[in-house]
Amino acid sequence: MKKLELRASTLQQFAALGSLILMMILFSILSPYFLNFDNLITVIKQTSVVGIIAIGVTLVIVTGGIDLSLGSVVALSGVVAGFALAKGASNFVGILIGALIGLLCGLISGVIVAYLELPAFIATLGMMMSARGMSLVLTQGRPVYIPNNKTFNLIHNYNLFKYIPLPVIYFAVIALLTHFLLKRTSTGRYLFATGSNEEAARLSGINVRLVKLFSYGFCGFMCGLSGVILLARLNSAQPAIGSGYELDAIAAVVIGGTSLSGGVGQISGTIIGVLIMSTMKNGLNLMHVSQFWQQVIIGGVVILAVYIDIKRREAQRL
Repeated sequence: MKKLELRASTLQQFAALGSLILMMILFSILSPYFLNFDNLITVIKQTSVVGIIAIGVTLVIVTGGIDLSLGSVVALSGVVAGFALAKGASNFVGILIGALIGLLCGLISGVIVAYLELPAFIATLGMMMSARGMSLVLTQGRPVYIPNNKTFNLIHNYNLFKYIPLPVIYFAVIALLTHFLLKRTSTGRYLFATGSNEEAARLSGINVRLVKLFSYGFCGFMCGLSGVILLARLNSAQPAIGSGYELDAIAAVVIGGTSLSGGVGQISGTIIGVLIMSTMKNGLNLMHVSQFWQQVIIGGVVILAVYIDIKRREAQRL
């Protein structure tokens, strides 16, 4: 059964990759600007932040959980880091504070899910509302501007070898490390075992609660890093930023072949899913499609991705 699930996930990844290639061909025909080098770099750069978040939530979904607080945690992490920098903290301290705020939010969600045994949907919905509310309380709904700090801005705006944006490097390194974690370490095996059959994992000696706590903490940490990267990009902390990131990230993970029921997933699939979402948004923008219609289209893609996942699981039971 496990081999069948992995095979189905791999097939979905190939299908997703084929869809990405077809989408790129279509947009290149419809818009002469799509294959422009600067535009492709923009797509990859925009992919990076949501991609880092998607990598984090991949671990949560692999364990059979869900996290709806992603965008709100990104905003709160950026706000707190922005306040620290505005008060004169060093760049290192600002980055560390932002990442740790994300980690703390993730751990709180993990404790509620793993130890208080509340449904992940409810726990992370509560965290979503609380983190967003805290961002607005701290800022009174206004942006927090940080002093002119060219060094901090380079976190987002510097291009390696003149062409490769640093956020792309972050994304690539995090993806490689997380792939190694999932495929080559005992922690990765515990994550998959927990998502496949939680009771069997517990009986085999795996500390299921700790595994879940780790997955939510890791996801929160990724959101914290993304909040810092966005802070460097905008040179200000925006309390309303990140709205809808959870939709994009979860959709990308599912499109990439990770099962919402847990136990199956690959970082390579998540990367393909994120590229599909970014390419679709960029292509629709170049075609001057209204933002409102874009939301309708993306919502339809999410429904389709979940439907495919459900049908895949039903076929595996037969």
